[in-house]
Amino acid sequence: MTRLTSLSSPFLLGFDQIERLIDRASKSSGDGYPPYNIERSAASDDHGERLRITLAVAGFRREDLEVSLEENQLVIRGRQTEDEARTYLHRGIAARQFQRAFVLADGMEVSGANLENGLLSIDLARPASARIVRKVEIASR
Repeated sequence: MTRLTSLSSPFLLGFDQIERLIDRASKSSGDGYPPYNIERSAASDDHGERLRITLAVAGFRREDLEVSLEENQLVIRGRQTEDEARTYLHRGIAARQFQRAFVLADGMEVSGANLENGLLSIDLARPASARIVRKVEIASR
């Protein structure tokens, strides 16, 4: 049985990869931890669109966090280790692990990451692209 989607129109050719990316993004939405914000800066003449992803990672040290690019995905992982030397009378802040993934469009670049005051900020940029118009010659036989 064939699966019908919004991208299965006969006028949308070659969009199979986009459909797979949408499926992957919906599966990686996870449990909502850690909470995050996504901010957009408007494009200007000297640079294209800029985005900033900010994750609330209180209690994580720089060594506990990993930011990587895997194909078209930005993957952020956090791994805290238990401190066996501590004895807790009450434990309300658990040492937990997380993985958060964001699917990036073609051309998006990670320009940097910063950890400050329990917030991990990752800056993304999409360089302004030039509009390309190409004429296709029609051959006659």
